[in-house]
Amino acid sequence: MLRRQLLHFGAFTLGGLPVSLVRAQGATQKKMVVVMLRGAVDGLSVVAPYGDRDYAAGRPQIALNAPGAEDGLIKLDSLFGLHPSLAMLKRHWDGGQLAFVHASGSPDPTRSHFDAQDYLESGTPGRKSTPDGWMNRLLAALPGEPAPTRAISQGNTPPRIFSGTASVASLGLGPNALQRRAIDNPQMQAGLAKLYAGDAPLSGTLRDTTEGREGMARSMASGNAMGGGGMGGGRSMDPTADAGAPSARSFAADAQRLGTLIRKDPNTQLAFTSVGGWDTHVNQGAARGQLANRLASLGEGLDALSRGLGDAYKDTVIVVVSEFGRTVRQNGNGGTDHGRGNVMWLMGGPIAGGQVLGDWPGLDKAALADGRDLAVTTDFRQVLAPVLQRHLGLSETALATVFPQSPQTWRHADKLVRA
Repeated sequence: MLRRQLLHFGAFTLGGLPVSLVRAQGATQKKMVVVMLRGAVDGLSVVAPYGDRDYAAGRPQIALNAPGAEDGLIKLDSLFGLHPSLAMLKRHWDGGQLAFVHASGSPDPTRSHFDAQDYLESGTPGRKSTPDGWMNRLLAALPGEPAPTRAISQGNTPPRIFSGTASVASLGLGPNALQRRAIDNPQMQAGLAKLYAGDAPLSGTLRDTTEGREGMARSMASGNAMGGGGMGGGRSMDPTADAGAPSARSFAADAQRLGTLIRKDPNTQLAFTSVGGWDTHVNQGAARGQLANRLASLGEGLDALSRGLGDAYKDTVIVVVSEFGRTVRQNGNGGTDHGRGNVMWLMGGPIAGGQVLGDWPGLDKAALADGRDLAVTTDFRQVLAPVLQRHLGLSETALATVFPQSPQTWRHADKLVRA
């Protein structure tokens, strides 16, 4: 089974061991981190359209108050406000390093967590036969030389988004993510080398596993980057919605750890992590409550990620995305159900921040998808494409391999990433 895991993923082993089939040959300054919110976060609370007259009508208990009112939103513009629990991110907005794309998401209408997450991670909505994830295809298409730690997946479960033939390093969760394990024992390494001597792929995998692990350990050796606690979070009502992702409770410590590793390892260019707990069918709350608590932890984590990145933040784009949004109207349990359109977050020095982009369709009944949901007016791949091209330097040909069913160019593409 271990042999199958190594060959299939080319990237993952148990216990957070980084694996790679390529050798370090170069470094790059341009980086991207993708944070996936598993469980479908309520984008209408993250960036609330308080200026839309139909917003509050459908949410008598959970609508956020307008800016200036008690527990009110943080004003972004005349239409949108940021959830007050995300106040720690306002400095990124004011500094022009945080933007949002509203009414965005997948064109596929599924409201299944499993299918929607699969489509988001494969990059081919509506097509279940895609064998690999779009970040794995991106890794293979990136210009420049490969390296054992060019891509890092943080978490205890190999994500769909990084499945494929290109190799990815794996970083576990918690302060002991890189503690010494059996694979670090020279005798174990020698024994495995002898065992796999006649199998070139596995022999190469083993060699680069040990080299990549040693490199990550060296990068994290100084300071207290592996320490830290976390803020309050919580799990989703439906555990399958989280797909094994940790809750927001420990995200701040893990995010700062990831940012520090990216900053210290000049070879790292791509990273992925996920946070669960967003399936708020019951007692969602407004400015206070379970969603507010989780958003506060998430905001602390994103801010910690930026601090961990340090000087590298100016060359890093952080993308925050969820599989779909939630219903415009609250349900009978004071929560929201599975919806369609959501909001994408983009942070970092290369982002032309301080703006909410996208084509807002409105919340009147005639504009809603299926008469109940915020419509998707921007395909998530249209938002990612300018990041991949203008920031990471992908050609049109390479972009077509990452998103083989890519929709037409987004009309706001030139407004998102600084040239």
